[in-house]
Formats: sequence, structure tokens, C-alpha cells
Amino acid sequence: MSPATVAQSVLDAAGPQAAAIEGLWWLIFWISVGVFAVVMAFLAWAVVHRRDRPTSDSSLTRWVIGGAGATVVILFVWLVASVWVGRAVASPQMSDAVTINITGRQWWWQFEYVDTLPSNRFRTANEIHIPVGRPVVVNVTSRDVIHSFWVPNLHGKRDLIPGYTTALWFQADQPGRYRGQCAEFCGYQHANMAMYVIAEPDNDFQAWLSAQRQPAAEPGTERQRRGREVFLAATCPQCHSIRGTLAGASFGPDLTHVGSRSTIGAGVLPNTAENLIRWVRNPQDFKPGNKMPAHDLNDADLQALADYLGSLK
Repeated sequence: MSPATVAQSVLDAAGPQAAAIEGLWWLIFWISVGVFAVVMAFLAWAVVHRRDRPTSDSSLTRWVIGGAGATVVILFVWLVASVWVGRAVASPQMSDAVTINITGRQWWWQFEYVDTLPSNRFRTANEIHIPVGRPVVVNVTSRDVIHSFWVPNLHGKRDLIPGYTTALWFQADQPGRYRGQCAEFCGYQHANMAMYVIAEPDNDFQAWLSAQRQPAAEPGTERQRRGREVFLAATCPQCHSIRGTLAGASFGPDLTHVGSRSTIGAGVLPNTAENLIRWVRNPQDFKPGNKMPAHDLNDADLQALADYLGSLK
């Protein structure tokens, strides 16, 4: 059973890093509410008890000093809390960690699962699976412009800088399907650069991991075989790879198990046969400016191609 989709929110923490950030947010919020209430109370008192003669200089000085002192105390509390939260979210937890290399591209996400055995490494796109209760270390970079990795329920933002690789870690303490988003304006389709993090029990994660490491399944029907022929004969292999076939390019997303993903185009469309056909025919209709060109295929070839890609679970 698929984990339930959790609303994208910094106020619905599902892991220790997000919980620390949420706690800091609530601390700042309630102190700000208190300051606002005190200021409004003094303002109301001044309006009700206004006087014709001005307040003495000594009285005014005491109020200014008191207000300045309270401000310094509040800012110091915020500083200490911010430093503590920064250290809490940055402290690495490497024991039994899952390691994923994340590369931001215009406008999709490439995820590579790292393993000491090279044959166990694989790439996927726009959706990552993680085990509940285990730390996940992600190494992030960009291939084109500055992006920003942000899954609010699990962690804060981390910028992806071309030519530089930085690392952070997070953990999901409960199963769920958590939506993430690029949080740094990166071009025309910045708003359509979404991702999903699926946190699931370790047994389910291991089963998914094992399936993803396998090459693409052989077509099971004549139409699927025709779909593979269409894929390999068209321009698709110039950008995409399907392990187990001659397609081995890395400019676009790896499609070895594209049928197991829930969306097309980094969250633009649900992953259905009908939407696959519409996307292949002209992706610019749904995500203008993306790097994928339109394909002038007849209806029968499009149906066969969608059937084949949908079978790649």
C-alpha cells in the first residue's frame, strides 16, 4: 500500500531536522505575537490616557531604555535558539545511512543511489524512496543554474551550486509521501520543478531498491515490443537511457523504471498511458521551455510506446 501524501508544510514536521526548524518557527512566532500584543496595549493605553502636557524627559528615558533592553534580550534568545537549531540539523548521523547523489537540472531532479558495489548503483528521477527511521545523506549539486532542494516536512532548504557539491542529512520518522520543490528561481519552469520523497518501512524500501537495480523488463506483449522498437528508432536514446537496451544517454531522465513513478515531467502530469502519449506528442503544451522536443509519431506508434514505457515498473 502506498504511503499517504502529506501536505507540504514546514509546520507538519515528519523528522528530527524539520521538528527542530518547526520549533524555532513557533518560538519566533509566539515571541513576535507577545511583542505585538504589548505594543498594542501600550498604544491603546496612550490613546485612552492622553494628556495635554508632555511626559517628562526622565520618564520617557526609562521607557526607551526598558524597550531597548527587552529588544536585546529577545534578539539574544533568538540568536541562541537559531545557533542551537543550526547545529542540531547539521549534526551528521552516518550510521546505517542511505546515500543519494542529487543533481538539479532545468527542470527536473536526478537521483543516484550510491553503493559500494558499482553494479548496485542506479539513477532515477523526480521521486526518491527512503526507509523510515534511517538517516539519509544527500550530496547535492547542479548541472546548469542554481537550484534549491527543499522538502519542508523533512528539512530546510539547501542551494545546489553548479560545480560544487555539498551534503546534508535528514530522516523521516513516519511513513508518507512528502512533496518537495525547487526553492530558488531557476528559469521559466521553476514552479514546475517538483519532487516526491516516499518514506516507507524498511522491508518495502528494500523491495523497491532491489527492483530498481534490475534492468528494464523484457516486453511482455507484441505491442510492447513494438513500443521498444519505436523508442529505439526515434530520437529518444539521444537523451534517455533504459538499462538493458542500447539506450544509454544521460541528458534526460533515466527511464528504466519510469512506469513505477507517479508523475510525468517533475509533477506536471499524472503518469498514465493517456498522459504519456500527450507528453511525447508535444511536451511544450504542458511544460513550455523544457528541453524535450515534440515527436511526430502516428497514433499506433504512440500507443505502443506508451504501453512499453508504462510496463517499465
